[in-house]
Amino acid sequence: MSQPAQEHLPEVARVAADLIRFDTTNYGEGKANGEREAAEYVGAYLAALGLEVEYYEPIPRRTNVMARVQGRNPDKPALILHGHLDVVPAIADAWSVDPFAGTIKDGLLWGRGAVDMKNMNAMILTSIAELLRAGERPERDIIVVMFADEEAGGGEGSQLVVTHRPEWFAGATEAISEVGGYSIMVGNRRVYLLQTGEKALMWIRLRTRGPAGHGSRLQSENAVTRLAEAVAALGRTEWPITLTETTREFLAGLRAVLETDTDADATGATSTDPDALAAHTGPAAGFVRSTFRTTTNPTGLTAGYKHNVIPDTAEALIDVRVIPGTEEAALADIQRIIGDDVEIEMLHRDIGLEVPFAGGLVEAMVAALGRHDPGVPVIPYLMGGGTDNKSLARLGIAGYGFAPLRLPADLDFTGMFHGVDERVPIDALVFGQRVLTDLLRSY
Repeated sequence: MSQPAQEHLPEVARVAADLIRFDTTNYGEGKANGEREAAEYVGAYLAALGLEVEYYEPIPRRTNVMARVQGRNPDKPALILHGHLDVVPAIADAWSVDPFAGTIKDGLLWGRGAVDMKNMNAMILTSIAELLRAGERPERDIIVVMFADEEAGGGEGSQLVVTHRPEWFAGATEAISEVGGYSIMVGNRRVYLLQTGEKALMWIRLRTRGPAGHGSRLQSENAVTRLAEAVAALGRTEWPITLTETTREFLAGLRAVLETDTDADATGATSTDPDALAAHTGPAAGFVRSTFRTTTNPTGLTAGYKHNVIPDTAEALIDVRVIPGTEEAALADIQRIIGDDVEIEMLHRDIGLEVPFAGGLVEAMVAALGRHDPGVPVIPYLMGGGTDNKSLARLGIAGYGFAPLRLPADLDFTGMFHGVDERVPIDALVFGQRVLTDLLRSY
């Protein structure tokens, strides 16, 4: 299928497609293609608007880029708009399109990063461009930053920037980034989720040991078997629901929406079961339910080197996302579940966050959405994953997820984070850019 001519696309879609075409794959554990070319594209775009651009590359090719836009009111604290330029790997054979071609098809932009998060990066850049080309200024200083290495926890990106370039963020008290502001369906109504929290992060490696030997022998202490048992036990654990202030507010918001649904009796608006309420969020239900509890998902296995050799070690990677404030208890529970003879190695750990669903910025974000989609509810939620807001929190900066997208009811948007055939509607990008520009004018 031929693609539409790029010049006929909205600028936000053209910029997002350009960014997708930079293969910034991050494999983790220090292995990455690097963000340099994408960062240089961002820098050139901002420089063309008359902004002074700074780069920080603490590790070869792991490039971060920043520019500061002077606002109309220098007495107001600065606002950070930040994104990350790296993406997770994409297995091309599993996709229906080239994941790095920036394909436009069926009214959507396809490619790795279309959802996470080159869409938002394009919305940030084009919102700033719209203001400056019109001779306008935002209400307050806006600090635009694009980080490296977010998909590996930010150890070679935002964490180093915050440590070695804290002056980039001088005067800032709040930040906006990804994974919030998008719409889902609750019953028969569209609702926007504003991200006001993130679960804590622990990436661990499980390791079992046993005697090596010939694959034909009777071996009761097989390292692979012991690891498989531990992985199965942990992966099948049903962690208890543990609510926070954010998830309580989220559930109250769900109930309020369902009470106004024409099928309120059928939807169970009065239910006190969080999972039952989450079931009314359609394709987003799995994403939503993960915010009520710790999750321990096995994501990798390594063992053995030949078919007829029993290895002496076996290892597994587990992605642990923890309810904020329960980290130590979760670690103790994990050790109990897998057994004392299975080693746990902590590869990466980061904090959980919760910020208030209140205050001037929240009111401004809700109002901006309301001006472009009147009467649609906005409720807070706790994200199961994490963002570079965790690093900025070290500087006392409150971070929110607000990448506004009005999405079709049948699009499983949350299922495309790190998924196959990642895509976003062009008209949703246009909507988001308009909302974000409106916010910058008014807040």
